[in-house]
Amino acid sequence: MFQVRPLEANQFAHLFGLSDHELHHHGVAARRAGEADRFPRRVSLRDACPGERALLLNFEHQPADTPYRSPCAIFVIEGAAEARLPPGQLPPVFVGRPLAVRGFSESGMLLDAGMAMGEAVSGVIGKLFANADTACLNVRNAMHGCFAARVDRI
Repeated sequence: MFQVRPLEANQFAHLFGLSDHELHHHGVAARRAGEADRFPRRVSLRDACPGERALLLNFEHQPADTPYRSPCAIFVIEGAAEARLPPGQLPPVFVGRPLAVRGFSESGMLLDAGMAMGEAVSGVIGKLFANADTACLNVRNAMHGCFAARVDRI
């Protein structure tokens, strides 16, 4: 069984309510979601709704001191509630996107990877966790390379 984990909202609370100018000094860009935008939120694990203010920032999702250490761009919506998914459930933000799933050891070394879309992502997760040395998975959007979520074995 697995658990998809959102990023914790409190990591970004210091950015909420800042002006565009203040955000710029933190290396953050603000975007307002339009009707056709699909800003995938990393806290609530859903796409932004039209009119929501999305903060585009760099986040180090793989902090281990290995060659696989990895920061990337993510979207966070101001005031977003953290997703609370039941074990084994994929979040709405995974739907309709090709996803790359990477399995990492406890020390942060890449062990294996796979790609899938939709419900097929569950099969890739199962395959990667079949290796007992896999400590966690990082899911990334395959098209833009952005971090989507962490998946833990439970």
